[in-house]
Amino acid sequence: MTRIISISPPGGLASPTFEQPYEMLEACHERVHRMLALLARLREHVREHGADEQARSAARDVMRYFDQAAPQHHLDEELHVFPRLDATADTELAAVVRRLREDHRRMEGAWAAARAVLAPLAVGELTALTAPQERALDDFAGLYDEHIRAEEQLVYPAAAAGMDEAATRAMGEEMMRRRGVR
Repeated sequence: MTRIISISPPGGLASPTFEQPYEMLEACHERVHRMLALLARLREHVREHGADEQARSAARDVMRYFDQAAPQHHLDEELHVFPRLDATADTELAAVVRRLREDHRRMEGAWAAARAVLAPLAVGELTALTAPQERALDDFAGLYDEHIRAEEQLVYPAAAAGMDEAATRAMGEEMMRRRGVR
């Protein structure tokens, strides 16, 4: 039987450290993509096999990521990335930052709806997905592609521009402290 869960980094690549906060943020985006791919595989698996142990385990993995890591990532951006661009004279960039902040609020709401689908699946109380449940998962997953693209192509480079070593170090240290990493 093919396993539906595979969430490890491709090719055994080393992860960036907190000394490289923007690279760390981008690595988190890669994990978001992997978790959303796992969610897609999970949905297909449930259609074919129901909520067997593999499905329950995958649902728990997705929930763990979006309950724990994703909120920390959004907070990283809210505390360290977006504020660096609040005073920008670039009106288009300012509009993108406003949209990204609003995206975070929408993601929180969409995650609550998606989690309400995954939680009973994770414990075997749900064995098939209804059309409204599928839509809740679609709505959640659909929020990420453009959001991540805007951050990586526009916002991160603009925020990182001109950051000196001390500011970069302070950003990474705060990210570490908040996560309880020494």
